[in-house]
Amino acid sequence: MGRKTGLCANPWAILFPVAHTPAHCLLRDSMVQRVAVIGAGVSGLASVKCCLDEGLEPTCFERSEDIGGVWCYTDSMDGKRVSVYRSVITNTSKEMSCFSDFPCPEDFPSFLPHGLLLEYLRMYTQHFKLLRHIRFKTTALSVRKRPDFATSGQWEVVIETNGIRESHIFDAVMVCTGHYQEPYLPLASFPGIDTRFKGQYLHSQEYKDMEAFRGKRVLVVGIGNTGGDLSVELSRVAAKVFLSAKSSTWVFSRVSDHGFPFDMVNTTRLNNFLNWLLPSALMKRIMFRKFNSWFNHANYGLASTKSSNFKIIINEELPFCLLSGTVVLKPEVKEFTESSAVFEDGTTEENIDVVLFATGYSFSFPFLEESVRSLFDDNRSLYKRIFPPQLEKPTLAIIGLVQLTGSVMVGAEMQARWVTGIFAGWNKLPPASRMMADVLKTKPPAKRNPSERENLKISFISYTDEIASCAGVKPNVLRLLLTDPRLALAIFFGPCTPYQYRLVGRGKWSGARDAILTQWQRTLKPLRTRVVDDPSNGSDGWCWMCLLALPVALMAGFLLSKYPRLGWSPWAGPQL
Repeated sequence: MGRKTGLCANPWAILFPVAHTPAHCLLRDSMVQRVAVIGAGVSGLASVKCCLDEGLEPTCFERSEDIGGVWCYTDSMDGKRVSVYRSVITNTSKEMSCFSDFPCPEDFPSFLPHGLLLEYLRMYTQHFKLLRHIRFKTTALSVRKRPDFATSGQWEVVIETNGIRESHIFDAVMVCTGHYQEPYLPLASFPGIDTRFKGQYLHSQEYKDMEAFRGKRVLVVGIGNTGGDLSVELSRVAAKVFLSAKSSTWVFSRVSDHGFPFDMVNTTRLNNFLNWLLPSALMKRIMFRKFNSWFNHANYGLASTKSSNFKIIINEELPFCLLSGTVVLKPEVKEFTESSAVFEDGTTEENIDVVLFATGYSFSFPFLEESVRSLFDDNRSLYKRIFPPQLEKPTLAIIGLVQLTGSVMVGAEMQARWVTGIFAGWNKLPPASRMMADVLKTKPPAKRNPSERENLKISFISYTDEIASCAGVKPNVLRLLLTDPRLALAIFFGPCTPYQYRLVGRGKWSGARDAILTQWQRTLKPLRTRVVDDPSNGSDGWCWMCLLALPVALMAGFLLSKYPRLGWSPWAGPQL
């Protein structure tokens, strides 16, 4: 079989992917056939499908009885399985979150309740015939290197199904358990919670619906997406809800300009380019002004434009709950007494019945042998957030352990495409020394609190482009401008939807171009349940504006390839 190497272009070369194979993408021999995939959530399904695309033989081990991972809602707490709560809706739109060669049905709403997302995953699984490769109710107990790993790269995987243990040999392993694994409950940071406080406390993992909190005074600790959602939901039935926020928090809506999904409007290559081009201080100022155009965050006690450390959450209802008093914002908790919470500003809230910790999750891989597990303490210890660089053979990949400013589904699928290409021999990794050097450039100087997930969060477009370049599937906007200008304009000025990564290279999909050019129609289709006449149509003016602006962007694009700057994009919204 003939082999070719994938491109690993500068991730910021938005317009000009390099046409040669750089030194840091040279070959490190790796040819495998049998692949163990651990977990049948979003990342696991994408990994199984990508294995099949490359002619590999995947076997997926899923400890539950269904696909979907956290998106498979269950009332059960058996086995401490993490699942979404009953009312959850995705934070990223269907067009920005779907698999790159399988668009969501056009009649699905832009933001999906968990039931519809699970239905989409079932459709994907059925369409690509993935079920036959998944073993349900099977737990991976251990993944250990074979004695001859230095030469074979093989792994011994011990599994258990219905109490019966089996051992299997695999050429490679893809770990797809994600980062929602173990609830992070920092009780030591809240004096009195487990010694003096007489009320109930629980982690948001245990929350399923609001009925158990009816008529109670509830304190929610943590103002991430989950903390905001649960505060709003509980305000409908609780006697009072208090929301404790440690950091400055900017809130924005899924509904953006002209009623379109926020991520389709903001997550564009143009905005990504501007974020590179303009000073970060100016970009922050623009971003803060945009957020404050909805409501003044300082008036609500949420955030100040002077804040250097801040987070961004998506919540349409929280501002109104604060305005109506059904949710009361409080600073960080100092300590708990028998029935009250004392806050850092000296105020006290009495008669607290329930404390709900929305403090996030930590991740671990107990099935990996210690010698392997000790190689990484977070995803920045991994080459491209995927490969432990110290291994003699690159046959272990961690898929989906990445917090993007966009959909993790898209990022995980791109990781799986690159990884399976490496397993199949089409794509190649640099020597271990170069991978280690790359890791050291991105690794944080100190270990962070597990609940502070900034160590996982990176720009959606820059990261996905980086992996796409390594896989040789990143679109070349300049070339498309010469051959297909309509498509080039849609790619550069429009939303960076996953179909863009199916235009070229291995896995090229014939429907990608049409999917890109019809993405706005699919967004509007579910809203056309009542049609009104509106003669205004600004599409022609928009096209002329794009044509005039593109030459300027093309000229500036040379700067990107010459002076790269990796960073977080403030225009991209948080992921699911």
